[in-house]
Amino acid sequence: MPEKLLQQEIKFELNGKPYSVVTHPLTRLLDLLREDLGFTGTKEGCGEGECGACTIHFNGRPALACLIPAAQADGAKITTIEGIGDEDELTDVQEAFQRYGGAQCGICTPGMIMSATYYLENPDSAETMQEALAGNQCRCTGYKRIFDAMEKVLKND
Repeated sequence: MPEKLLQQEIKFELNGKPYSVVTHPLTRLLDLLREDLGFTGTKEGCGEGECGACTIHFNGRPALACLIPAAQADGAKITTIEGIGDEDELTDVQEAFQRYGGAQCGICTPGMIMSATYYLENPDSAETMQEALAGNQCRCTGYKRIFDAMEKVLKND
């Protein structure tokens, strides 16, 4: 079967802008974002939905881009780390991670920030910060600095 027959047009909103791509419907959304569209802030850690490094906001909720087939993105609203602040104007969460050492090697940081942002904007989504970040693994910080950064945002420090 020719490769073109296996392609599908997928339209979605990414970081507030409309996109239309033609790709295989089972392409991982993570690969589409990173390789095809150049949004490399979303990281691949495990590729199996276990580490949270690829956390994005999918239709307003945290989701793992490595587990989402591109076809599911049709009509979706997607936000990556590139869509929540920029170099000139960091969000409170990004600034706190930077100021209080919540970021070490950088692999988990975008996913942590996406999960933390969702929790801080939707405090009823989890009972504790620890629950909100339960799906995100960090091998560098031991989480203390990450939780410290989130507490500073909650206290407006």
